[in-house]
Amino acid sequence: MSFSTQGIELKTRNQWLRQATELLSSMRFAISLLSIICIASVIGTVLKQNEPVNNYVNQFGPFWSDIFITLSLNTVYSAWWFLLILAFLVVSTSLCISRHTPKIIADWRVFKEGMRVQSLKAFGNRASGVMADAPAAATSRVVQQLRASGWKVKTQVRDTPHGEGVMIAAKAGAANKLGYLAAHSAIVLICIGALFDGDMVIRAQMWLGDKAVFKGNGLIADVPAESRLALNNPTYRGNMLVPEGAQASTVILSQSDGVVLQDLPFAVELKKFVVEYYDTGMPKLFASDIVIHDKETGEKFEERVEVNHPVSYKGVQIYQSSFDDGGSTIYANALPMGALTKPFKIEGTIGSGVPLARDNERLSLEFTGLRVINVENMAGAKMGADVAGSETDVRAVDLGSKLKNHLGSGSKSTRDEQLQNVGPSFSYKLRDGAGQAIEFNNYMLPVGLGDQRAFLLGVRNTPAEPFRYLRVPVDENDSMNGFIALRAALADSQMRDAAVRRYMAEAAKGRTEAERLNLETSATRILSLFAGTDPWLDQAPSPGMGLNDRPLRLGGLSAMSYFLEQVVPENDRERTSDAMVNLLNALLLELTQVSRETAGLDPLPRTEASQAFLSQAVLALSDSFFYPAPMTFAMSNFDHVQASVFQIARAPGKTVVYLGCLFLIIGIFAMLYVRDRRLWVWIQPSADGRTEAEMALSTNRRTLDGDAEFQQLSNRLLQVKP
Repeated sequence: MSFSTQGIELKTRNQWLRQATELLSSMRFAISLLSIICIASVIGTVLKQNEPVNNYVNQFGPFWSDIFITLSLNTVYSAWWFLLILAFLVVSTSLCISRHTPKIIADWRVFKEGMRVQSLKAFGNRASGVMADAPAAATSRVVQQLRASGWKVKTQVRDTPHGEGVMIAAKAGAANKLGYLAAHSAIVLICIGALFDGDMVIRAQMWLGDKAVFKGNGLIADVPAESRLALNNPTYRGNMLVPEGAQASTVILSQSDGVVLQDLPFAVELKKFVVEYYDTGMPKLFASDIVIHDKETGEKFEERVEVNHPVSYKGVQIYQSSFDDGGSTIYANALPMGALTKPFKIEGTIGSGVPLARDNERLSLEFTGLRVINVENMAGAKMGADVAGSETDVRAVDLGSKLKNHLGSGSKSTRDEQLQNVGPSFSYKLRDGAGQAIEFNNYMLPVGLGDQRAFLLGVRNTPAEPFRYLRVPVDENDSMNGFIALRAALADSQMRDAAVRRYMAEAAKGRTEAERLNLETSATRILSLFAGTDPWLDQAPSPGMGLNDRPLRLGGLSAMSYFLEQVVPENDRERTSDAMVNLLNALLLELTQVSRETAGLDPLPRTEASQAFLSQAVLALSDSFFYPAPMTFAMSNFDHVQASVFQIARAPGKTVVYLGCLFLIIGIFAMLYVRDRRLWVWIQPSADGRTEAEMALSTNRRTLDGDAEFQQLSNRLLQVKP
């Protein structure tokens, strides 16, 4: 039996109906739909789904983001065209099944015992000979042996010139054709289940005008009834955030242009969110201890939700999706980054904002996130390596892709891994009066990078960018106060002058007045260039933009490099740069001592640790001119409040999908591993009284195993005379 790529041909005079039916029921149309679904699935996998519109604009630009949103590529699996393709696939596959099922059933019932004897000679697998026993005995023996081997047998008696002959028709492996029906039925069942458990039911309610997407902002209680789904809604899938000690009974269903809410017949209370860790700091268990409050009966049920171990109640499944902050309080110190301002303390709750007043500028501080653990690969970490920014986000339940680039024993990574929890970090935004914001991510504790420890202060302009980290070296007290004091001293002209005087007190010994004057002038110039205060830098290009669209001033090593390129002849640049760097290091040492004296601290001892601090401080001071904020915030303490993110789903279609998957497995197994075989044995008496036999085998796939099976059958059934 063969299957054509053509569709059903209706006997009707309506040409459009005939052609449409033939197209929908054809194999080529079904394959085309499957190809489009595969392409759409790839897009949905590569492109992050259900992200805020601003994220797509920041990452791809306004042009491509408009195209993505217009084509609903940001919500592929709930897009109208994707659902339409699934519907067409259901129709096409159903028509294919209805077209081929009668043929399969008819072919399944037929033994084809009327096969002509001459036709047996056309088969690839054939045998003939003279049997040892009489025709009747031979026929009985062959039939019994075939039935004992699992063949279904039917005989037909025919008259021959020398007596009655018998055509024995047998078949086996008919499940191969049932595999076709099972596999195609599986596609229909899976698509129907996907359509029912997707957004089709919700979208249907919107199309009918009963419901509408909520596009505004505000509290859940303020969402109108038209954006709330009924309790008896048959299917939905959304997220619900529950802080520790709180309850929630409303699920948020994200749509491409807003949200709709689904009220539950029960409330979920989070008693405690539990995270267990390995010795490396990596999490090994995420779980939520919850209490389910039935609104109708008032009963309470204590349950535990773990990853891959959901809780089911009243047909609703509660999955552990991830976790988030539930309103933690952050205590931080505001430290100036070059600005002549005093440090001050500040506190706030994650998700809230605090106004800041500075130089008549409107700034606001927005606390956006707290991460209690940050697992880093510290293997080979050094001060020049960007180990930060690649941290593993433990909020994600599936951490496999973050831990290994490859799976399997044949593709193990050769890179050494030293996973270490480097402590908490918090993220915040500084927003100016125009509404523009810059995002920051600061670690609470210093991170060991090679032989030096440093605080990591991250910054990025858009969510699409990775964080860039300013590495602030620690002082002898394992804090960043020493660097902050040095940075403030660098911005203070009086302290710079004091540092120059301290340097000249030793460097001027043994020099003439002219040499002393030239050295002092050079020292003052180099320090002012490094500090970014030299008037010559007024015409220098800005390294970037800060808050309130204020251009950053060139400073640090970049300013000195720009000075060399513009003023010093090319042949003298290398010699001049070495002299400037040596002079700069000596001046910064004196500036450090001045800042410590001003702060009432002991002078910095001349040790290897002090030298390492100053070496890294030079780089950090230089990089600080690229820091787009006048201050940074160092977290001193926090009150951690966790929240669980649950995925709430009512998915009656999953049973249909599971059934479809079972059918698919059965169908593929039957089509690949079950061979449809038909066997004919013609037994007749000859003119000399002997028993002649002809045997042929037909199969849907000719294999070496099939040839061997036929050889065994022919030897066993025919039992040819020696």
